[in-house]
Amino acid sequence: MNLARNVSSAKALRDGRRVALTIGAFDGIHLGHQALLAAVRRAAAAQNLLSVVMSFEPTPKEFFALHDAPARLTNFRERFHLLRQAGIDLFFCPRFDRAMAGISVDSFIEELLVRGLGVSHLIIGDDFRFGHRAAGTVDDLQRASRTADFAVERIDSVIAADDRVSSTRIRRLLADGALADAAQLLGRPFALSGRVIHGQKLGRTLGYPTANIALQRKKSPVTGIFAVRVEGIDRSIYDGVASIGTRPTVDGEGVLLEVFVFDFSGDLYGRRLSVTLVAKLRDEVRFDGLDALTAQMDRDAEDARRILSTGTLSA
Repeated sequence: MNLARNVSSAKALRDGRRVALTIGAFDGIHLGHQALLAAVRRAAAAQNLLSVVMSFEPTPKEFFALHDAPARLTNFRERFHLLRQAGIDLFFCPRFDRAMAGISVDSFIEELLVRGLGVSHLIIGDDFRFGHRAAGTVDDLQRASRTADFAVERIDSVIAADDRVSSTRIRRLLADGALADAAQLLGRPFALSGRVIHGQKLGRTLGYPTANIALQRKKSPVTGIFAVRVEGIDRSIYDGVASIGTRPTVDGEGVLLEVFVFDFSGDLYGRRLSVTLVAKLRDEVRFDGLDALTAQMDRDAEDARRILSTGTLSA
């Protein structure tokens, strides 16, 4: 899959070919997003078009809400990887800035969709809005399509358990520790990924050397202690226990993912790992000193091993 961060790159990469296109934040690439992607792939295959996803970085909500924006389910790299796995040809992801926020409805259609991307078949969700102040609607797209020679197809939301599948719904489930329910809406277990960085190295003095991973997002959709499975060390999948939070006992700053990998010894610095959350063990709390923290870490490791091997926290 190719990546274009501006219109000129997108035009060069499509090399005169017209495209089947969908547009949205695509945070999480959940079942609703997957329905849009499948429709784009079908249209592209049937009409010999390039399959293209258009999104923005940062997301419009992050641009307007700044520090109050919702937590990201997928950072930029994770979103790119999932779109590539979905078989998309081109990811067009321009920067969302003040100029993009102020683009008119007509300019959005003409400059980005028609001249920039050469859209032939546009597939959108039933809640899609665009342009300055999100004033653009499907009616604007259908009106423009009659003169600009492209088709507009609207896909209904995916419904699961009597409710619409959405990134907002999944964030709520993750925040509540309902990992299995979130996984059903995502179509896969929830995972976080990133590169192992140097940390305080406190864990090794407590008998729990951890791989510290920067999450590359302003907010984490999950916090707490989790039983996890870890990929990216070698060809094996390792069990482990992870902490996601601010480490209040040691006055940590910023949200960090710390993973203790069971039955592994080696240098992981610089390695990019994927950490799948299997079960939430508890919330993050402050302990009265390192001894109390270590005792709880012993219990967490035991609980994680048990649930990963038997599927239950009960002995």
